Amino acid sequence: MPTVTFLPGFHKADVPRGATILDAAQRAGLHVNVVCGGQGRCGKCVVYLKSGKITFDREKFGHFFTAEELDRGACLACQSLVRNDLRVEVPASSLVQEQKILVESRAAEIPFRPSVRKYSLELTPPSLTDTTPDITRLLEGIEAQGGPAANKIYAPLEVLRSVPQLLRQGGWRVTGTVALVPGGYRLIKVEEGNTEGRLYGAAVDLGTTTIVVYLWDLATASVIATASNYNRQIGYGEDILSRVNFARKNGLSKLQRLAAESINQALTAAANNAGIDREDIHEVVVAGNTVMTHLLLCIDPGYMIAEPYVPVVRRMLSTAAGRIGLAVHRNAGVYTFPAVSNFIGGDIIADILACGMTEREEISLLIDIGTNFEVVIGNRDWMLSCAGAAGPALEGGEVLFGMRANPGAMEKVRIDGGTLKPTYETINRVRPKGICGSGLIDLLAELIRACVIDRNGHINMGIRHPRVRQGRYFPEFVIAWADETDGERDIVITENDIKNLIMSKAAILGACMTLMDAAGITREDLAGIYFSGAFGNYLNKENAIAVGLIPEVPLDAVKNIGNGAITGANLALISRDRRRNLDRIAQQITYIELNAEPSFMDQYTSSCFLPHTDLSLFPGVQRVLDECRIRYGGAE
Repeated sequence: MPTVTFLPGFHKADVPRGATILDAAQRAGLHVNVVCGGQGRCGKCVVYLKSGKITFDREKFGHFFTAEELDRGACLACQSLVRNDLRVEVPASSLVQEQKILVESRAAEIPFRPSVRKYSLELTPPSLTDTTPDITRLLEGIEAQGGPAANKIYAPLEVLRSVPQLLRQGGWRVTGTVALVPGGYRLIKVEEGNTEGRLYGAAVDLGTTTIVVYLWDLATASVIATASNYNRQIGYGEDILSRVNFARKNGLSKLQRLAAESINQALTAAANNAGIDREDIHEVVVAGNTVMTHLLLCIDPGYMIAEPYVPVVRRMLSTAAGRIGLAVHRNAGVYTFPAVSNFIGGDIIADILACGMTEREEISLLIDIGTNFEVVIGNRDWMLSCAGAAGPALEGGEVLFGMRANPGAMEKVRIDGGTLKPTYETINRVRPKGICGSGLIDLLAELIRACVIDRNGHINMGIRHPRVRQGRYFPEFVIAWADETDGERDIVITENDIKNLIMSKAAILGACMTLMDAAGITREDLAGIYFSGAFGNYLNKENAIAVGLIPEVPLDAVKNIGNGAITGANLALISRDRRRNLDRIAQQITYIELNAEPSFMDQYTSSCFLPHTDLSLFPGVQRVLDECRIRYGGAE
């Protein structure tokens, strides 16, 4: 088999002839940036061939490169087939880099009542006149300390085996750890002496791209550490579909291990920061989408992507940490959030818990945006939901200089309406490399206000300005000149980029409008719009309304709830009452399949304008456009 050597680190991998360079990179342990899942659409997996032969369609994919880059051997890793031994240079920009991961949790104040508790006991030893069995003596001691009834506590065999030695070695002074589990209570650990002060739990946001962990001291009701990192599954596709397909090709157990390893990496970092032993972590609550939950539990997700699109399970599940390889106490309970459908998973149930939608009479709209989006509308009495593909544009894919929220990404953009000079802020305040999602929304809104683009997204080529020009393939606007950037090219946004952004935002607004129509409400009926997730957290809400990403409501009604998934997981960890309601919340939600909803396509088409075909739905934006026409005499 041909050997592919990756520079500058000299990582090597043997692959069959005809495999892609991306396949080789994954075997070599390199996490290549494949926003589009390796379909050749995003142009982010750029590598340079130094020696050897490949098959690469330069005519089809050449628009991602300059002529000079092609001459230097530039190609897309996902579309380049290996023919013999290769040497390939992988630029740092093509690897998954440190990302701005949203760790912040905005949990509301609720009564602290976790589902796991320790009981310090001083038991009376047995005698000829008191031959009560050891386990009965222990469980009755727990009941006497205010714990559950002895006959309602289940003692698993492996714990039962340790009891006689621990009781006698500890001089009948021991601590029992009891957890509330579906159907009753479970004795998960017995220790010598008083260890009541060593009781910890972990809340986990198991995202497709990132992992976030909150470590709680369940004895003092306090967060003692947080940690985050990438989901190691990312090397097998950034999107869910790619991973499900890999799982179907005998890759399920590997993806399960990678999910567990990713969580363990964050758990270890948090435990080290807090100075605790992971063996003292006795409960883990995990919020993830439906596919991620299946993969963590090593349940086949393959039937979710084929008709009739059925998951194996939707309800809340629990298992022991040792059974899925989590690096905490082996008997610690692991709880996963329930799902509503293939596309409305536990992470959205966690969002709902976080924003408190089910506790109010007022109607709210919840939006979580990534490559896919989820929308929920409702209140404490009813909820409707839907999901769809936003496309990768809002995460930097299918945009020439789009990128994830890595160092160097423009995250805030302003344009002077008179001079057309942009000002911007980049992540980590370094020289710009590209634009991330929040910056793209800013840019779109600013270009509208400056009349550089019209409501169809067309660039006004009648503007005589060096930043407005005809590019190699499309009209484009220059955001940063080459000498300002971290690269060798001007950073631009093209008319084609704008088209992709409009289609992405139209899918989201169209979904919101479809749910509102189904519920028989208008924008005036909305008490609030909640954004969950990193994209929404850093989004300028005024600009989100200006481009028609969301319905126009008063700005103070638009709220960012931060990382709703980790907030919901925190709430379920520290409140048994909140956890008990999870299945009820999931059952209360009606899911609407957009592909089967006739009105959605009409709503989507109407939303493929900036902000919408019907400007009466966006009166504030209409005033801006009217002022723009008067002031500049430009675009509509």
